Amino acid sequence: MAFKITHNRDACIGCGACAAVCPDNWKMSDDGKSDPVKTELEEIGCNKEAADSCPVQCIKIEEIK
Repeated sequence: MAFKITHNRDACIGCGACAAVCPDNWKMSDDGKSDPVKTELEEIGCNKEAADSCPVQCIKIEEIK
């Protein structure tokens, strides 16, 4: 099973929650907003936690069929 991450960067407030709970795939950029390292993954891993921890819900995860 594969997953696709969609990150609405415009809505990102740069709180860093995603990077704190999932540092393997989320990094904070120089402008203070987060970015996913990979947007297509074979395993969801900690990215579900990253999406759930986002206070503005700007991270969406979809299953790729």
